[in-house]
Amino acid sequence: MNDAAPTLPEELLLLALDPVRGKPYCRGRFLEYGIAGAALAELELQGRIAEERGRVVVVNPLDPPDPLLAVFLHSLPPPGKGGFLSGASARRWVRQAGRRAEGLYLDALVERGVLRRETRRFLGLLPYHRHPAGSASTAEQVRQRFEESRAAGHPDRRGRLLAALAAAVELPAVVRGGDRRTRAATRALVRQEWPAQAVHRNVRQDKASHTGGGDGGGSGGGD
Repeated sequence: MNDAAPTLPEELLLLALDPVRGKPYCRGRFLEYGIAGAALAELELQGRIAEERGRVVVVNPLDPPDPLLAVFLHSLPPPGKGGFLSGASARRWVRQAGRRAEGLYLDALVERGVLRRETRRFLGLLPYHRHPAGSASTAEQVRQRFEESRAAGHPDRRGRLLAALAAAVELPAVVRGGDRRTRAATRALVRQEWPAQAVHRNVRQDKASHTGGGDGGGSGGGD
């Protein structure tokens, strides 16, 4: 990875992808929601947006250093638009931006050598992608930092957001790992952190309607 610290969308992707098989540990569509939610979480940490009554409001329209975050900041209504219902619905934005967000971040990580892209064909006809670890992968370091944060009770906001997002997309190691108290604390984080709550609401909607998407999604790159 480059010298800059990884953003939350990048960290979530590296947590969610099997480094050998390149396949998401969770449902592909859920991961798409998670990457969009992680982009919102990163923008909030950088002071670009805020949440008001379930809506995302831009508070600093200046471009962040990360060009992908700038893309998503520009996709939100500018400050002062919409009157009382200014901004955009967090849940709806996550649903609409998910596929694009995941594709853009996968493309960027492949370009930097963090991931590799392998194209395969379903039944020899329909192409799909897998994204195993590349030569510049830092997936192991991301996982180590995540486990250290979890062992310490996620003492900082960034760690809490990443844990909440990982739980919201139902990463098995997060939602089933640790003891009962740890799992209960992780579920509570989803309720406490609004980007993760927006992701969770979309996941819950998909599960209720049985349209959550299969394993073929969530690792498709820029298709």
